Amino acid sequence: MRTIGLIGGLSWESTADYYKYINQGVSEQAGGLSSAKCLLYSCNFEEVVQLQKAGEWKKAADLLADAAKKLEAGGCDTILICTNTMHVVAGEVQEAVDVPLLHIVDTTAAQIKKSALSRVGLLGTRYTMEQSFYTDRLREHGIEAVIPDEADRVRVHDIIFEELCKGELKASSKTEYLAIIERLRQKGAEGVILGCTEIPLLLKQGDVDMPLFDTTRIHAEAAVEFALETVVIA
Repeated sequence: MRTIGLIGGLSWESTADYYKYINQGVSEQAGGLSSAKCLLYSCNFEEVVQLQKAGEWKKAADLLADAAKKLEAGGCDTILICTNTMHVVAGEVQEAVDVPLLHIVDTTAAQIKKSALSRVGLLGTRYTMEQSFYTDRLREHGIEAVIPDEADRVRVHDIIFEELCKGELKASSKTEYLAIIERLRQKGAEGVILGCTEIPLLLKQGDVDMPLFDTTRIHAEAAVEFALETVVIA
């Protein structure tokens, strides 16, 4: 079994789900009392958030690259950045290590293509929705991202940082998210990427009648496949 390296704590609320999904997946596929061989480097999320707010992406990249190097030194065979937003520095993290980085957009795009969809809504932090690193990579896979309007982007972002990252799950916020998803549908979205690993804490597939792509679970399941050597990262 290959060893998975997790750059987590971004926030720890969703990192806990990564750990759970990865171990559940290994147990189900390998059988017996099998669990995942993994190492976790848990960042101080407050430090990362302050760098995000200041636009200090180079410093954030250095921080995550250092985490990746430590995971590689610990014997990991692949690296996962356990958040969507910080894939803005995925290139710098990959350059810092020799083991492959399992990119969250690539794994999510693969699932979208399996569903034969090409136009999907994107919910996430403002950095994910407004910067091009995420939408451009989706476009490379032939997938068009539909972005919420300005007011909706602000609300999605605020709920993530003010509530979900603190483990607060409010019915009123869920209602707001569902209304935003409906507006994305009206703009032509055929499904919706839950492009922040905290959003699946609040929204589940049963809440809507269109496909939701849970990036936390998708990313974790891809890590399981790699760990059990059923897939190879290009």
